[in-house]
Amino acid sequence: MIVHRLTVDGKDYFLPDPVDELKSRILSAVKDGGGYVTIPPLRGGPGVDILFSPGMPVTWTQIEVGQAEPEERPAFNIDSFDGI
Repeated sequence: MIVHRLTVDGKDYFLPDPVDELKSRILSAVKDGGGYVTIPPLRGGPGVDILFSPGMPVTWTQIEVGQAEPEERPAFNIDSFDGI
């Protein structure tokens, strides 16, 4: 699963893929001199309206989140413990 991190003025917002339409809306708002864009939530809910304006620092980061397989550990045997 790919998750995108949008950092706006130091605050992080995590978004599911795809984000192409959202990027276009943010770019349009900045080109128009500023405007509100609704940032959708990662897992349901109303989202957040952010006022984007020229000069506002915005950073996109793409993060791949996979299902990590559990690490196999040797079984702990209390009978083999010699004490401290």
